[in-house]
Amino acid sequence: MSIKLERLGNIFTEEISKIIQTELRDESIEFVTITYTKISSDLSYAKVYFTVLDIEKKKEMELKLNNASKFIRSKLFDRVEIRKMPELTFVYDESVEYGNKIEHIIEEIKKED
Repeated sequence: MSIKLERLGNIFTEEISKIIQTELRDESIEFVTITYTKISSDLSYAKVYFTVLDIEKKKEMELKLNNASKFIRSKLFDRVEIRKMPELTFVYDESVEYGNKIEHIIEEIKKED
């Protein structure tokens, strides 16, 4: 990924977080953290990775965020100067859960020693 796309992804991550917190009127979308945004090289698509506090609600939040993606995209277009705004797809970020699992395994190994 180029530095320009990575920088744009960081801007998207920050702005999408702000939009969800301040402008999204769906009160059922709560405790969502945007962790990373990966933008395709032709700016057609952007995968927005997120986590939730309640892991059991991850599928529900993914559905709600994807339903709100057009609204979020329009607000993002107002905030970021870009000619072509990519389609947003929200995906649950498994890396945080995976990292916690690895950390738990390491703690178990330390206890055994």
